[in-house]
Amino acid sequence: MTRTLKTLAATAALATSLAVGACSSNDTTSGHQMPGDSMTAMGSAPATPSGAASAASAHNQADITFASSMVPHHQQAIEMADLALRQATSADVKKLATQIKAAQDPEIATMTGWLTSWGAAPMPSGDHDMDGMSMDGMMSAEEMSALEKASGSAFDRMWLQLMIKHHEGAVTMARTQLSQGQSGDAKELAQAVIDGQTKEIATMTELLKTSL
Repeated sequence: MTRTLKTLAATAALATSLAVGACSSNDTTSGHQMPGDSMTAMGSAPATPSGAASAASAHNQADITFASSMVPHHQQAIEMADLALRQATSADVKKLATQIKAAQDPEIATMTGWLTSWGAAPMPSGDHDMDGMSMDGMMSAEEMSALEKASGSAFDRMWLQLMIKHHEGAVTMARTQLSQGQSGDAKELAQAVIDGQTKEIATMTELLKTSL
């Protein structure tokens, strides 16, 4: 009788243990397969819209022409601005030179970045016309040399005259970009060039009439 009771008790304990283990296993498996959990995981990593990267880099040859020629054009403007900061006697001329550097330095960095992403490069500064890419308004080596040698009010006047010509060339290039380019970013920069440099042309023209 005692042996029978012990056997029954052992059998009951084993059955209970198996039942608890089965319940635990079912709960764990169920937890990994909850529909809500699956949806949450999917929602936490949305797919990138197809074509977004290609749209951001969309450009044409006109965009490349604009950026590759405008970089050395801006670089020469900064060279001229540096000359004014060293040699100008007019405070207004020095103020304009500072303004030009502040505007065109970051634009050079921006356009250089575009060219790198497009697999292109700026036009060499010595080539004012290469494969149909023209840099309107660029100073010749002779003009730059004459400006470097000038001093006093003669320097101020020459600098204004040459910078007006330089700005007019940039505006022409920017207008071509607006009409022929594809890149929205490049067109936005072209419009900024037109707006900013047109105002500076007006300021320099007025200075030539009234101050120098």
